Amino acid sequence: MKGQIPDSILITNYIAGDERSLEALINRHNQRISSFIYSKVNDRGITEDIFQDTFIKVIRTLKRGAYNEEGKFLPWVMRIAHNLIIDHFRKSRRMPMYDLSDGYNVFSVMGNEELNAEGRIIKDQINSDLSELIKELPEDQREVLYMRMYKDMSFKEISENTGVSINTALGRMRYALINLRKIISENDIVLTN
Repeated sequence: MKGQIPDSILITNYIAGDERSLEALINRHNQRISSFIYSKVNDRGITEDIFQDTFIKVIRTLKRGAYNEEGKFLPWVMRIAHNLIIDHFRKSRRMPMYDLSDGYNVFSVMGNEELNAEGRIIKDQINSDLSELIKELPEDQREVLYMRMYKDMSFKEISENTGVSINTALGRMRYALINLRKIISENDIVLTN
């Protein structure tokens, strides 16, 4: 694209106070980012919300002077969007987790009536601890693990959503679990009380 101002220059101009540079960046990458988000959430409204939250994070990071992904603006923004998509699924699954019709979760063997107040607190803590640990995994492993655990997707669906073969998806899941065990043992974390 001849004559187009590079992202890095637009970012520098925006940080220097030129609001139009941010607008140019958003317009340039709007389609790619929106399509990426929509392909994961399949809902226009949620796509809009996540898109806006993504750019709120982008703006905050740029204003703080914390952006250092030289020349890699789009992959950086995609990573932010990806993490917000994961957060969205985590939040939307956290509330209905007590509903047994919700499918597989770590506690599906217990009837929800059996979870007294203390049990619910412990359960929430374990879910929250696991979420924190999963964040430490490489992005490709984290994505497969979330799709499998939180979205209850089959490896065929994961393969279609990520554009990799079923074997690659299975391999990523295996490595994710191996790495998760390693993180748990390295940090001496006890996931039960």
